Amino acid sequence: MTQTIAPRVRTLVLLVLAVAGALLAGAAPASAHAALTGSDPAQGAVVDTAPSQVSLTFSEPIAVGDDSVRVLDPKGERVDKGDPANPSGTTYSVRLVSGLPDGTYTVAYQVVSADSHPVAGAFTFSIGAPSETTVSVSAQGSDDGLVGWLYGFGRYVSYAGFVVLAGGAAFVLACWAPGARVRAVQRLVVSGWLALTAATLGLLMLRGSYTTSGKVGDVFDLELLGDVLQTKTGAALVSRLLLLAAAALFIAVLFGAYARTADAVEPDRDAEDDGGGDDGGPDKRDLTFGLALGGTVVAAGLAASWAMSEHASQGLQAGVAMPVDVVHLLAVAAWLGGLTALLVALYRAPVETPVGRDAVRRFSRLAFGSVVTLAVTGVYQSWRQLGSWSAFTDTRYGQLLLVKIALVAVMVAVAFLSRRWTQRLADARVSEAAEEAERTEATERVEEAVRAEEAERAEEAERAEEAERVKATERTEATERAEEAERAEEAERAEEAERVKATVRAKEAVRAEATERAEEEKQPAGTAPAEASGTSEVPGASMAVEPPKASDASDAEKAEAGQDSVRAAQLARQRAAAEAARQKRLRDADPNRFGLRRSVLAEAGVAVVLLAVTTVLTQTEPGRTEQDARAATAASSSASATGQGSGAVSLTMPFDTGGKSGKGVVSIDLDPAQAGDNALHVYVEGPDGTPVDVPEVKIALTLAAQNIGPLPVAPDHVTTGHWSASRVQIPMAGDWKVEVTVRTSDIDQVTVSKNAQIG
Repeated sequence: MTQTIAPRVRTLVLLVLAVAGALLAGAAPASAHAALTGSDPAQGAVVDTAPSQVSLTFSEPIAVGDDSVRVLDPKGERVDKGDPANPSGTTYSVRLVSGLPDGTYTVAYQVVSADSHPVAGAFTFSIGAPSETTVSVSAQGSDDGLVGWLYGFGRYVSYAGFVVLAGGAAFVLACWAPGARVRAVQRLVVSGWLALTAATLGLLMLRGSYTTSGKVGDVFDLELLGDVLQTKTGAALVSRLLLLAAAALFIAVLFGAYARTADAVEPDRDAEDDGGGDDGGPDKRDLTFGLALGGTVVAAGLAASWAMSEHASQGLQAGVAMPVDVVHLLAVAAWLGGLTALLVALYRAPVETPVGRDAVRRFSRLAFGSVVTLAVTGVYQSWRQLGSWSAFTDTRYGQLLLVKIALVAVMVAVAFLSRRWTQRLADARVSEAAEEAERTEATERVEEAVRAEEAERAEEAERAEEAERVKATERTEATERAEEAERAEEAERAEEAERVKATVRAKEAVRAEATERAEEEKQPAGTAPAEASGTSEVPGASMAVEPPKASDASDAEKAEAGQDSVRAAQLARQRAAAEAARQKRLRDADPNRFGLRRSVLAEAGVAVVLLAVTTVLTQTEPGRTEQDARAATAASSSASATGQGSGAVSLTMPFDTGGKSGKGVVSIDLDPAQAGDNALHVYVEGPDGTPVDVPEVKIALTLAAQNIGPLPVAPDHVTTGHWSASRVQIPMAGDWKVEVTVRTSDIDQVTVSKNAQIG
């Protein structure tokens, strides 16, 4: 089996590397985890006159509050007024008080990116000339203190709870049905549910403070909690709690009705059997199918609560990235959660419900499929978040990703050892089964010979007994005839003796009568013969002896019987415990099972570290965004050093094509607004400020002073009301005219223009 799988693994690895190379080589710009890509005034810039506002441009849309952007003078006093505004796209501005004196000003921002992560930073610009400032330019955010640590820990617990909950249930349903009756497995899955529920509630409470002040006292601020519930992340957390209620019902059925239908001991099947041991009839099959379908839906919903509110929901190909992220999380849960359940089963399963080799094999196949899924989805996510090979080593996200890949490789290697131990365990079981079959056959042959010999001896004994019975009957009949003759002779002699006695008595009676008459004649008259009559009474009275009471004897017997039953029960329990301990010692002494336990324990240890790295990775700015931010900062610093302007340019122009729905506002963002390559973004909004799509948007750039242009630009449609173009070449600095042609129907269009200082 190992030799068959090895070529497939090599082919898969080569395919993954080829796809990774193609994706990373042709990566296009994307964003997730917002980063500051431009500002006006630029970072470190020195401007001649005080600006009326400060504008910040981010890599993706952000959420801002009242104090999200603050501008501080050299003394640390705030000089901004009003709430931050979003004039166009991803550019946000805050107005400044008029008449600002010369000096160095600090811009501090703390916002929440569209993928739910807080982003904080600060930079300075100067009016007239740089000066000393009492403001510390610190980019420490709300996620750096105790609240940030608690929030990160809560995310780790939530991931771990989901993995244990979903993976443990999948292990029971797909690999080891008797595990539904094992108390240790039940506690594991329920613990996963409790951990995920508690962590979700904690994250919901911490979210407000995490994205604003970072103070522990704000954790219980109900106003902040209300604000959180209005955000995408708050909705995702509430949805997760509702799905956890459905998961509780699933667990109750899994360890209730389903556990009652599961066999206590699953018989080992042939290695080619791919089933899950479900032979309990149509009712059990229907219950298993329903649990599998319902569990998959609930698990996918829980995974989607992460995918729809974090990195996958923003940036390039979000519609593809979110389903891929759901599949990725489900594969992680099936592998790591199933591994945890297997570890618990190997160490804590009772003797009467051991985890069989077929269950281990089925999990091995499930884990292999999960690893393949993780490889495919992981390559896509890596391309999307990194964008280039250099990001692996130049960014923190890439470095963490390399650590994660190394840990996965270690786990796969240990899993290969576990697979070998499983094969050895199966081979040992087959050998033992063959030896047992031979012993059983030999025993049956001996027993059959013994039974035949005993039957022959019994037949001979029966014949001898029959002959003896016949002889005994004949002797009995002869004896009876002799006794009968003897009794007849004795009766005849007795009868003769009686006749003789009767004759003698008659003669004696005659003589007695003659004697009596003679005496009467001799006796005087008037006397009567004395009659002696008397009765004697035996003195004394008989006394009855009272028998012993029956109730006393019954109570004594009952007491003795109760003691005997208690002693019998204790003895039975001691024998059962001794037998269980003996079987456990025999099972633990199996070197193959011991090796499997050790390898699975090693896998679980690596999985704990892997999950921690994954949690940190989800809170880290993607490499693609980090590199874009570095490039923007470098360009801004270069422009500031050479005096070539103040950074990105934002233009807002109303338009009216004259037709139906022909009114709106078009906004242009040009970054870094320097000679050379520039990124251009076009945003079209309706009169109510909502993004709208139009059939066509065209851009033309003209530098009339040098007779250059118009230079056409054809932006690509990104999303509703948003077009963009990269690598827009502007040959030289100057006052350029930016013309925008907006077509709202087949016949209705208009061209609006505005000048912008480039360079």
